[in-house]
Amino acid sequence: MHSIIHIGDIESFVYDIRQKNPVFKIVFTNGIFDILHRGHVTYLENAKALGDLLILGLNSDESSRRLKGINRPYVNQDDRAFILSRLESVDAVSIFNDDTPIKLIKKVRPDVLVKGGDYNLNDIAGKDFVESYGGKVCTIPFINGKSTSNLINKIKNENGV
Repeated sequence: MHSIIHIGDIESFVYDIRQKNPVFKIVFTNGIFDILHRGHVTYLENAKALGDLLILGLNSDESSRRLKGINRPYVNQDDRAFILSRLESVDAVSIFNDDTPIKLIKKVRPDVLVKGGDYNLNDIAGKDFVESYGGKVCTIPFINGKSTSNLINKIKNENGV
């Protein structure tokens, strides 16, 4: 499957999946995923293990800048989407431009909504919506020391920036 799905097409994509595989459990996660690293890959593998199909909402470049600062992301949205869509654990990627993925979550209606362990369950965008129809919301712990911020800081320190 491994696709990049335009946000306008995500509802029909999910509808088709549910028609063909009504018992499939759809998992949704989101993030910027700038400078892909081991922590990201492990997180996505663990997210996929919570169901049958993993849909990843990817913050657009514009959204990433609003959330992380003018110099981010380092890798543009098309390249990030391409790389992420090729991972075995990721079945589909959809780029969104808002600061939160709530509109995308409402289109997908996932069975499981998952975020990284740095999130408090009550702060996860879409939590109330997903739980309103019986969906599950959970977090997955990060691997210590594996983060984009750590990589960026290491590069800056090694280059005297």
